[in-house]
Parts: sequence; C-alpha cells; structure tokens
Amino acid sequence: MNEIERLLTFTKEAVSPFHTVEGAGKLLEEKGFSPLSWKEEWNLNPGGKYYLVHHGSALFAFTIGKDAKKEQEIRMAAAHGDFPGFRIKPDPDMKAEAYIRLNTEPYGGVNLASWMDRPLSIAGRVLVREGNALVSKLLSFDRDLVLIPNVAIHMNREVNNGLKYNNQVDMLPLFSAGECEEGDFRRLIAQELGCEENDIFGMDLYLVNRMAPSVWGAKEEFISSPKLDDLQCAFTSLKAMLAGNNAHAVNVYACFDNEEVGSGTKQGALSTFLSDVLSRISENLGYSREDHFRAIAKSFMVSCDNAHAVHPNHPEKTDAENCTYLNKGVVIKFSANQKYTTDAISSAVFSRICEQAGVPVQHFANRSDMAGGSTLGNLSSQQVSMHTVDIGLAQLAMHSSYETAGIKDTEYMIRALTRFYDCNLHITDSER
Repeated sequence: MNEIERLLTFTKEAVSPFHTVEGAGKLLEEKGFSPLSWKEEWNLNPGGKYYLVHHGSALFAFTIGKDAKKEQEIRMAAAHGDFPGFRIKPDPDMKAEAYIRLNTEPYGGVNLASWMDRPLSIAGRVLVREGNALVSKLLSFDRDLVLIPNVAIHMNREVNNGLKYNNQVDMLPLFSAGECEEGDFRRLIAQELGCEENDIFGMDLYLVNRMAPSVWGAKEEFISSPKLDDLQCAFTSLKAMLAGNNAHAVNVYACFDNEEVGSGTKQGALSTFLSDVLSRISENLGYSREDHFRAIAKSFMVSCDNAHAVHPNHPEKTDAENCTYLNKGVVIKFSANQKYTTDAISSAVFSRICEQAGVPVQHFANRSDMAGGSTLGNLSSQQVSMHTVDIGLAQLAMHSSYETAGIKDTEYMIRALTRFYDCNLHITDSER
C-alpha cells in the first residue's frame, strides 16, 4: 500500500507533462542524482548518478556502474509523461451570451464524454519576463476553476442513443457566468504568478481533472485516477531504476513527452534525444565510436505503456486468448504490424526476468479485425536500434479522464523492472 499511495500522489501532482518531470526530478535528487545541463560540459564517472531535463517536459536519468567501462551495456526503461486532455489556446477568452468560455483543443485521443460535468483546473508552464530574461514558471491552480457542462437530456432526447461531440462547440469549458470580462483569464494567470500581464510572453496550459485518486472495492482490489496511462508506468519504471544496482551496466530511465500525439517533437521518442544522450554518455566515459555501437548491440530497452484489460461489460472487444486482466501481472504486448516491437527474443528475455522476480506475465494482442494503438518503442527504435520489448499494466477506460487499474500490478512492475536493472543480461547469437 505504501507504493500505491506514492503512485497516487505522483499522479495527483503531475498535473501537466512539466509537472511530471518536476516530480520525477525531485525523487531523483532525493536519491543523490546530480542534475546535468545539455548546454554545459559533462564530467561523468563510474559509480555516478545523473539526470537531465529536456525542454521542460522530458527527462533522462542514468547510473553508471563502477565496472561499466569493462562491460559497456545499457539497460533502459522508457515511459511517457504526457496524457490525453485539452490544451488551452493562446488567446482563450470567448464571450457567448452572458458567459465567458475558454477556447481549447483536444490533445491526443481524448474520451470526450468523460471530461464533462466535473470540476477542472488549469496547469502548465508560463514564460515570464524577469529583467532581460524570459523565465519558465510552473503554474497549477489548486482549486476548481472551470467545467464543461453537458446539455440537459430535456434539450437532447437522443443523448443516450449516441452523440457525436464537436470539439469547437461542445467541449469548451465555462469560465464565468458574467462576473469576468474578456482578458480576465490572462489577468488571473498574472495574479497567480505574481507578475504583470505584459510580462507574460508564452503559455503551455492544459485542463486538469480535479477528481482525487482512490483505492476502492469490497476487497480494495482497484485503483482509479486521472492519467494512469502512462504515469503508472512512468512511476514504476523510475522506482525500479532507483532500486536497481548494477555494477556492470549503464542503467537508464527515460520519460518522453508527446507520445499521445505521435512522439514527433524535440522531446518525443522519435527525436534524436535518446541517441544523443547515449552517444554523449559513451563519449564522456571514453568509449570509442566502435565501443559505442558494440554497447548498443548488447543493450536492451523496455518500452513501458499500459495495456487494455478485458472489459467486464464488453469482453468481445479483446482477443479471446491474448487478453489481460487486472491484478494478474505484467503485460507483454505483441503486434504483427510492429506497432509494438516485441519479438521472440525480447519476449523470452523479459519473461525469464519476470520469472526470476516471481512476477506473473500476461500476453496481449489486439483482435485481428480491430485497429490497435501504438507506443514509443517502435518510434525510438528508428533512432537507436536495440533489443526492445513493449510491456505495460492492464487497465480499464484507457484515455478516459478517470482510469482504473489493479492494486497488485504496481508492485509487480516495480519488482520485474528492478530485476531487469539488476540482472547480468548477455544476449548472444541473436543475429542468427
């Protein structure tokens, strides 16, 4: 239960991708990790622990085993710290009748109906002028601030027969019933940050679901929270990396941004960020270019992103055999079209690691007549080619504003990934 409480605190505080990285950074510093800057010289040493924030919303952390120069192997777990929701447009105030609404647009594949009729807030980052500098400041209103109201059933008798929502009409949050004027949103931001309105030069702001995380059920079998996809994996993989101790490897943790919109940004898995960081680590440790490529060939990445559990009311939505359940262990994900990167080698290796950790394993594949999602594993492989397995934890209502998972699976994932970071993994003859 201690880890569940920590997980739910993490999901509650990670109100934007920028706050996800801030929370991860705090955990790392508590464990003695030294911050690095991309723009400054690195001086890495065997036995050292380091982390790097990239453009405010992505993070890399790594430990260098004291004998890493001899083995030159990389163990890496990667997750993402963004989640579906709504981004606020730069000039958001929209007057309609007596109301002020905020102009937003969906971010990622949002389950729209799940965002209605619940208290929401606003969080993200703001660029503020201080003297001659522009300074990034995190913003999070710790109060109910806006709401997206539904249309009463009396005015839409067909609502229970299915409704197609218009993002520009139906999904705009209500900001004021008449007490505010156009421009008051920006004034509210300035007031919260303690700056002048004309000192605000940029904003990356999002709507935040204010519903508190919970542990529930007659036997307390379930956890529910906003953003379990993918903060549950971001949290468990980070905890495992902090618990791991491998003298012969470089252990790496990555938390990317923008997975929900394709990863094709400077802080996403499709960027050169991963390749650049690994190359810079190798060079700083005195590896030759030949050494670096040999290290990559012997390395292994675990791409961590949650998986669909069998729905209790709609079991027909999942494959009859390759399906997963809450509290039944870590999920290894397969896809014939390689939306997931798992193959026989990576599946066998990680299954063996789970066996050693005493962690049950489940297998997931989509129904062959239904399109599935994708994740960051196959995208990062386009930049750094290494053995990769796609895994996750089973959950219900993925991409809803309030998602559900099993209470046991968080501990299963931490145990499996800790074993992954600890083990002496040698992959040979994989080219045959």
